[in-house]
Amino acid sequence: MTQSFKGPGRRLRARHGGGPTAGPSPEPGRPAGTDLLPQIKHIVVLMMENHSYDNYLGMLKDRGDGFPIGADGQPEASNRDAAGEPVRAHHLMSTVQRDQVPSQSWHATHHQWGHGKHDGFVTATQVVVPAAGGVDPAACEGPGAAIGMGYWTEDDLPFYYGLARTFPVADRWFSSCLGPTFPNRRFLIAGTAHGLLDDAPSDLLDYPPNGTIFDLLDRYGISWANYHPVAAGQSKLRSYARHKRRMARRRLLAAGRPFPSVNRGVKKDLQFTADIFPVGIRRYLRHVHSTDQFFADADNGTLPAFSIVDPDFEAYSEENPQDISKGESFAAEVINRCLHGQGWPGTLLIWVYDEHGGYYDHVPPPAAVPPDDVEGRSVTGTPSRLQSALRMAFPKKVEIAGNLDAGPRRYDRYGFRVPAVLVSPYARPDYVCREVLDHTSVLKLVEQKWNLPPLTARDAAAASPLSALDLTAPPAFLDPPSLPQPARAWGSW
Repeated sequence: MTQSFKGPGRRLRARHGGGPTAGPSPEPGRPAGTDLLPQIKHIVVLMMENHSYDNYLGMLKDRGDGFPIGADGQPEASNRDAAGEPVRAHHLMSTVQRDQVPSQSWHATHHQWGHGKHDGFVTATQVVVPAAGGVDPAACEGPGAAIGMGYWTEDDLPFYYGLARTFPVADRWFSSCLGPTFPNRRFLIAGTAHGLLDDAPSDLLDYPPNGTIFDLLDRYGISWANYHPVAAGQSKLRSYARHKRRMARRRLLAAGRPFPSVNRGVKKDLQFTADIFPVGIRRYLRHVHSTDQFFADADNGTLPAFSIVDPDFEAYSEENPQDISKGESFAAEVINRCLHGQGWPGTLLIWVYDEHGGYYDHVPPPAAVPPDDVEGRSVTGTPSRLQSALRMAFPKKVEIAGNLDAGPRRYDRYGFRVPAVLVSPYARPDYVCREVLDHTSVLKLVEQKWNLPPLTARDAAAASPLSALDLTAPPAFLDPPSLPQPARAWGSW
């Protein structure tokens, strides 16, 4: 049953957390906020965008569960196109991606999954993407149709391969749902998508009953920050003023234009992960800082206890049609600043991706514990009086928009695997983390460290990535290892 937030009391609780707890804290006999893992002083989450494990690390040799390799030394994986012809996994010759294909919409992702057969990565581009509108159908055939079966190698991504070869790689880290960026990033900070299926402005004006991990950290006086690229000279006051303008724009758009072209505009409005629940952002702005501030804090050992580092979502997040080498350049700089900063002895950095971006992966996502009883909803895809009115006024646009959200409405299955590496002086050498993890594993880790209660049933049931660390022995990587240079040096472009 879909939750609603009717009435001022419920709306107030929703905005500030404080709903019913989803379970006990790790050590109920000790106060919430108690530091149970004092060796780790800084948890840093670097979440990039839109690539599957096989798409990036499928060709990593002798480490992790990559592509099954045939006698010819090439991946055996293939999908059939709409004509029934096989399309084999293949190396992509350019690090510059195609525009708008493949797709990671809710509908496209479920089509790609195919109830566990993983046979829709070509036909999703041929069938689902054109039906959503805004894409030239010719771009969805031929090489465009095959793009979802493409992958990159160590020659293309030398830093990432060196990172995964040095530190523990998690080869069962799944995105949190079979859907796009916004629902998955909501799982990262709230343990639930709270009904979100897409990026429609009309569906962003809500807040989960138990709030977000930021609310919990604030409640117990634990420092945190969300770092992101900021234009030179942009003050916090200007940032908040800009946010208010964006919120007003979203409300206006929500009233009359919940369609794909608008959704893409709202996606470009995303500046940092905390903004994924924009209703609560006013409280968060004092924790939002620039990338330059992150570099300074990492250098000086003054990072907060928990932080999320965001890329520039328009330039180097690695979403299509961006050049993935630019994203690698940014990630390498973030990771190297942590490795060589004064706070390195107490740091755990998690490099991970929000979702698969429409690219093939060979491991079927397992069933997952639903976070709550909130089913997926959207203005155009969920039957309602408003949907009926919109359908009468804009029948074709509603049909196109509804195509993006077609599919099951439950969050009872993980999404596809994504690349993930645990970077810490306490990391276990030559270790592959094989537990089933997802973005709520970050929440579990935070809850384990500070003895906090879970936000939802999903993070209550989640496994933690702590097995990748040995906190009982002298740290194996106290002296930072040397990693390969990225294909592009930071600042060179």
